[in-house]
Amino acid sequence: MEHRAVDQLQGVAEVTAQPLILSTRRARLERWAELLEQVPRRLFATLPEVELVPWPRRGTLRSDNSPLALAYADPLLRASGLSGDTYGEARRFFGLREGQVHRLLCSCVNGRHLRADLTARRLRGFASYRLERWTLGLAAGAATMPGLLFLFG
Repeated sequence: MEHRAVDQLQGVAEVTAQPLILSTRRARLERWAELLEQVPRRLFATLPEVELVPWPRRGTLRSDNSPLALAYADPLLRASGLSGDTYGEARRFFGLREGQVHRLLCSCVNGRHLRADLTARRLRGFASYRLERWTLGLAAGAATMPGLLFLFG
């Protein structure tokens, strides 16, 4: 087998790059945070008072200049399955719980605007949240087990 550079192969065969796919929740959240960190002082619009919107309509909330619009503009996130810039799509694609999306995007928590770097910091916290919480719960359970055995054993 002969090894050649990609530019050499283009003259011999049709070469297309396979798009990288972000398959894990953490990778998707990290990518979104990276995009926000590229413009750290940029201000984004929040979603107005999400908690007042009825559940059936809440998933369709969006804003033209939101952090979600920035994520949706990214070809890598779209290739990985991001299909829109709505509140509901953020929950689905990024694997966020209702409270997390609310804290991240709602005007009642953040005011009228979000700063990109602060939003990225929250996303990184969400990305590591599950593992840390599971580890903390396991440690707490292990620590209380001897006491429970003493009381009830």
